[in-house]
Amino acid sequence: MAKIVILGLTITSSWGNGHATTYRALVKALARRGHDILFLERDTPWYREHRDVTRCPSAKIALYKTLPYLADRFAGEVAGADAVIVGSFVPDGIEVGQWAIRTAKCPVAFYDIDTPVTLAKLQRGECDYLSVELIARFDLYLSFTGGPVLKLVQQMGSPTAAAFYCSVDPELHGPVATRRKWEIGYLGTYSPDRQVGLDAMLLAPARALPAKYFAVAGAQYPSKITWPGNLLHIEHLPPDQHPDFYCGQRFTLNITRDDMKALGFSPSVRLFEAAACGVPIISDTWPGLETIFAVGREILVAENTEDVLRILRNTTPAKRKSIAAAARRRVLSEHTATHRAEHLEHLLDLCAWQPISCRQQRRALASP
Repeated sequence: MAKIVILGLTITSSWGNGHATTYRALVKALARRGHDILFLERDTPWYREHRDVTRCPSAKIALYKTLPYLADRFAGEVAGADAVIVGSFVPDGIEVGQWAIRTAKCPVAFYDIDTPVTLAKLQRGECDYLSVELIARFDLYLSFTGGPVLKLVQQMGSPTAAAFYCSVDPELHGPVATRRKWEIGYLGTYSPDRQVGLDAMLLAPARALPAKYFAVAGAQYPSKITWPGNLLHIEHLPPDQHPDFYCGQRFTLNITRDDMKALGFSPSVRLFEAAACGVPIISDTWPGLETIFAVGREILVAENTEDVLRILRNTTPAKRKSIAAAARRRVLSEHTATHRAEHLEHLLDLCAWQPISCRQQRRALASP
């Protein structure tokens, strides 16, 4: 059993982010494998007002409002841990990372649930939760993105960069007996670069098929958006309602942010959730998609309105069920939270075998 301290964006609120459900699944799997987890979260107004979890049976959750309070209250916990993980988009993340590296005596990892966004921010000099200098100080870089980007992170100084995709908890996401109300549904918060794809692959098909019904679930969409009359917009959908939402669709839509499409190898947690629920997925295409799902057999791809309408017209019920079943088998065999927990144990074990002098050198360099 290991004591693991995670400093992440949020585990208490799933409103407008995918971090919470990712962390919940991971800590649940780690706890089942006998690990003791402490999750430290900055108490911010946005998540405070939209919390859907206050207690977690798999981990101890503690909130902090200031960096001095974090250091005073939790230095002992970090110093006594067997592993420490700092997540992306943590407020004042650079300072938090520096403090964690200085304080911990164990391997310290950076878990980037937003790798393409992070690298783009670093390139523009706009990243306030990670710096190029700090990448070299972490013992391990856990990357939401796989493929060639791992070599890039290592070129930036990381001693170990590993693909660590999001995952799904199959106890929470599985087929649900419900009426299929919508031709296509989409679950995701508003993003300007994703909106182009949403307009083309969901809103336009909805307007072209006024007798059919469609749905979008997600927060932060501008009020200026005109939704078609046959489309239901749900501002926020709690995680425990995701399976009902997915299973109410004939197809679910996946749209990828521009930064993630550019780098590729960045599967969204929504892909794994929908597949685990046994719902066929229509996705835009990006490099590496074929390493996650077999195109045409486990997932369908589209780039425009015509592609989507052709899928709706030509995909037989038998083919739709076959694609959904194949994707579900793939996810359950490769992309559950238990798979990620096992992988994390392996990576942390490798870090623990590094010479102590190497970690001490990185810690010295991390001092401000």
